[in-house]
Amino acid sequence: MSPSDEVAAAAVVRHHAQMATELDRLVRDLIRTAEIGGLRQIWQAREALVGWLTGELLPHANAEEAALYPAASGQPGAGLLITGMLAEHRAIGTLVTELTETASPVQAAAAARALQALFEVHLAKENDLVVPVLVGAPDVDLAALLDGMHDLLGVEPADGCGCGGCGCGGDAPQAAAPAATLSIDPRIDVRDLPHAERHARVMAALGDLAPDSALVLVAPHAPLPLLSQIDERYAGQFTTEWLQSGPDVWQLRLHRVAVPA
Repeated sequence: MSPSDEVAAAAVVRHHAQMATELDRLVRDLIRTAEIGGLRQIWQAREALVGWLTGELLPHANAEEAALYPAASGQPGAGLLITGMLAEHRAIGTLVTELTETASPVQAAAAARALQALFEVHLAKENDLVVPVLVGAPDVDLAALLDGMHDLLGVEPADGCGCGGCGCGGDAPQAAAPAATLSIDPRIDVRDLPHAERHARVMAALGDLAPDSALVLVAPHAPLPLLSQIDERYAGQFTTEWLQSGPDVWQLRLHRVAVPA
């Protein structure tokens, strides 16, 4: 597994965990209001849940079908797995429709809980089966697949930055959040650099590193294409340690492997 694919896989799994947590909160709120609240509170809770499903979960599923599933389905033995994952997407969509259209609080709560249960199983398959298939495929660059796929990583592009989601952090807000010091190694904070200079500055800093030394990269989100570029130029020379993974700051420790005596 390349360092960039390792970081990419971890980013997908982390976003899955965030989605599961938020879905659990919204479903619990709907069930609670269905048990003790009035109709107004029940439909407000449903509106919040449906808004998240249509604004977050369904776009995430569409992004998977556009980027991850085609790459995975071509791998040996993965075709039936992806067929099943697509069927689960359709079932999730059906439950979203049922939740949206029902006039019964009981049916709304039941549909929400069924959807949550299905989504939890679905995420487990993606984390334990689909992502490892992609990481282990010699002809798949997971970091490149995720380039600009904000729906898969939970990153929202900023308006008008001109970066286009290249992964270097240029599509993040200009105001940089404080970055805690998590290592004694020197660090380079690309958030403070002009967009066009970021990759070149990091690559130059890595080139100057002595063997068995490290630097910490601070970025507005997971810099997956940059890590892929590092893999291409310095194949096998660097290891990557994930120090912080959002929500506002990402920090990676890039260590140059010692040269054998």
